[in-house]
Amino acid sequence: MKSLGKYQEKVKLISIDIKDEKLNGLLHMPRICRGLIMFVHGSGSSRLSPRNQYVASCLSEANFATLLFDLLTPKEEEIDAITGEYRFNIKLLAERLMQVTAWAQKQENLNPLPIGYFGSSTGAAGALIAASHYKQEIHAIVSRGGRPDLAAGALKDVVAPTLLIVGGLDYQVIELNQEAQKQMTNINKLQIIPDATHIFPEPGKLEEVAKAATDWFTKYLNSE
Repeated sequence: MKSLGKYQEKVKLISIDIKDEKLNGLLHMPRICRGLIMFVHGSGSSRLSPRNQYVASCLSEANFATLLFDLLTPKEEEIDAITGEYRFNIKLLAERLMQVTAWAQKQENLNPLPIGYFGSSTGAAGALIAASHYKQEIHAIVSRGGRPDLAAGALKDVVAPTLLIVGGLDYQVIELNQEAQKQMTNINKLQIIPDATHIFPEPGKLEEVAKAATDWFTKYLNSE
């Protein structure tokens, strides 16, 4: 996996105001932006996820703006680290994503850009639920090792073309994605990365994820 040094040097630390709370975020905008990809991390992770940052760096090279942000406030993260009570609260994660999406649409530099979601693990469920509400605003979704089954009630309402990426050795998650896919009525695809496990730590596998995501967003992320 390539070094993230150059990408991290260009990233801007931002504060996102949602209701009475503030969330920390990392925003990178290439000189030419063809869209905004919002990252929705999985349980126990954050904006600092090295895997999501790697994918974000690849997307930035393809002229996509990227926004990685914490779904929980610092206080909530402290509680969750002890109790784990927030990380599987899919409703809360989806609500936070919708709030951040609404925030992005109010920003002068982000408002013109079509939006895509990149969700990991439980974050993928949050992304699908949010997209079922934002039918016009969200143009494409990519799930990495995601749990779309946790968004079961919303799957039929998702309009945005959705790519489900799962490791070939992640057998249980493959089954969960296949079952979820049967409930989806949008353009969708299940892409299995051979010889990869859940978080794609094997050499070259995360690179395959990044390429698949870049190709999907390039094809479907537009404002038409």
